[in-house]
Amino acid sequence: MSSPHVSPRPGPPSARRLLPPGLLFALPFLALFAVFMVWPLGQGLWTALTDRALSAHAPSFIGLDNFSEALGDAEMWRSLWHTVLFTLISTVPLVVVALGMALLVHTGLPGQWVWRLAFFAPYLLPVGVVGLLWLWLYQPDLGVYNHLLGAVGLDRVAWLSDESVALWAIALTTLWWTVGFNFLLYLAALQSIPDHLYEAAAIDGAGAWRRLFSITLPQLGRITTVITVLQLLASLKVFDQVYLLTKGGPNNSTRPVVEYVYDVGFTGYRLGYASAISYIFFALVLLASAVQFAVLRRREK
Repeated sequence: MSSPHVSPRPGPPSARRLLPPGLLFALPFLALFAVFMVWPLGQGLWTALTDRALSAHAPSFIGLDNFSEALGDAEMWRSLWHTVLFTLISTVPLVVVALGMALLVHTGLPGQWVWRLAFFAPYLLPVGVVGLLWLWLYQPDLGVYNHLLGAVGLDRVAWLSDESVALWAIALTTLWWTVGFNFLLYLAALQSIPDHLYEAAAIDGAGAWRRLFSITLPQLGRITTVITVLQLLASLKVFDQVYLLTKGGPNNSTRPVVEYVYDVGFTGYRLGYASAISYIFFALVLLASAVQFAVLRRREK
């Protein structure tokens, strides 16, 4: 007599059935994002709410005291102003000069590979090399710039020790060092403009300047927006070249807010207060980015 057929018991549902396929593919990224982004952000926010310091005593919760102290800290607002000023004086040249360099190379200068290498090579240098090189260039007695000024009968300039000049000198160093990246983006965008637009303009009798302002620059509108946003964010986070060239001097006249956070946290040993300043700066950057994207979106519409 045959035994009745017994259907196998259903096993536990697999992860593939419980989770959508797209989420399964995203899980490795989400795990790394949680470990290296969400967790540090949460830890930093908790630190900002405590009196944690580089000492043996255990930190205690103090609420928003660090934030209220930071908002009344004149030195924090001064360093924040230095950051904004550096962003203003460096972003415009880094966009305009990069566009000019890309246009020169795209027009067909002889020896294009030499120009491309010369324009992009400084961007490949580490910041330590850049800082040492420009420290020698800015030397008040032996520097190349003061030597050139003396050769034409002009007075020497205290590039890194004059409060009215030091931030501009750092902006010049940043321009030389990082403009190559923007140049490369503009060059790639120029090469993607369709040739038939220029051919039609030439048939209509448009000259070089007319083609530049009627075809080239409008076609570069989107990449200019991208470069401007990236450059603003990079300039707001300035630290390395300032620390190597002036260490925030003279008289803290070039100290950006990131260096102030470093000084408060690792020189003054107040990690909680430094974290609070960092989150205030983070909120201001988010606000500025949101306003910028809103303005750009309105222009596109």
